[in-house]
Amino acid sequence: MFVKSVKFENYRNLADGEFFPCDSVNVIYGDNAQGKTNLAEAIWLFTGQKSFRGTRDAQLVNKQNPDKCAKLDASFYSLGRNQTAQINIAGKRSAVLNESAVSSPSKLSESFCSVVFSPADMQLIDDGPAIRRKFFDNAISILRPKYAKIITAYNRAVQQRNAILKDVMYHSELTFMLDAFEDNIAKYGEYIISQRKKYLAAVTEKMPEIYGGLSNNREQISIKYKASGFDDNPVSADMLREAIYKNRAEDIKTAVTSIGPHRDDFDIFINGDSVKIYGSQGQKRSSIIALKLCEAEILMRQRSERPIMILDDVMSELDRSRQNYILNHIMDWQVFITCCDPETVENLNSGSRFHIQNGNITAE
Repeated sequence: MFVKSVKFENYRNLADGEFFPCDSVNVIYGDNAQGKTNLAEAIWLFTGQKSFRGTRDAQLVNKQNPDKCAKLDASFYSLGRNQTAQINIAGKRSAVLNESAVSSPSKLSESFCSVVFSPADMQLIDDGPAIRRKFFDNAISILRPKYAKIITAYNRAVQQRNAILKDVMYHSELTFMLDAFEDNIAKYGEYIISQRKKYLAAVTEKMPEIYGGLSNNREQISIKYKASGFDDNPVSADMLREAIYKNRAEDIKTAVTSIGPHRDDFDIFINGDSVKIYGSQGQKRSSIIALKLCEAEILMRQRSERPIMILDDVMSELDRSRQNYILNHIMDWQVFITCCDPETVENLNSGSRFHIQNGNITAE
């Protein structure tokens, strides 16, 4: 798919007007606070998801006209046909797809698909395992809506078990209730772990090639799933149930369920060393970029068309060869790249360049 145009009205600091990207690589450059990320964010909102910056809807309206509705219009080609979408922001978002109002902006995702990299994604390596689990769970949920429901049911079972653990020390008659919650944790947990490992296998299939291009084949990358309390073998519901039961006495002391996919983690390795511990900032950024490109490839297989790539402030801390790969070797799909350095733009062999200043976008 590709975006043909995006029109802005009273959105952030962007000047009212229309943006016409090409269907390959689009580089948007300019100084800080000129509107580069606002432009990237506006395109992303047509996925129906919230801002990748964690911004509340009300903050998307231009601060100079806070009482006026913000509007975004997009024309794009997707699923074999030309389509249109509109987003209106007045306190909260509402949306129109192909001239028909939709019940929720999330419905836009049925027609508009994108993958985004932003500086906040560096947390995928630098922060704790919860954010890595969330990334994979969100990616899998897009492919399999059932997975999101299973995650919700699993988390509810863990919370219910934890609530009983807090009281069972003083009310032993509650012990029998743990069995039912442990059965649910084991049943849902088996499905979650199996789906995570399937997704990881798909990532592993493509990630070495992508990272090899980024590193000019100087480095080798791998990614590993770490199931709490288990080795690399498949984890069945019976195995989970037994492990949770064996740990029950210890869990009662801490009032926390200590085994299950809510405690699992992922680790990325370059040349056999953990990126989290030993990786440079450039290697960490390259790893996440490769992971995002893998996400896009997997989505492409599901939808039979490539999603749009949005790479916000992607060039920071990358050497020239890695920048060159991103600019000139991501082929056959539409990419939006924001950066500050004009010299970076000069390395673009084909595609379109746009300068942004005070919210005004100028094609070059």
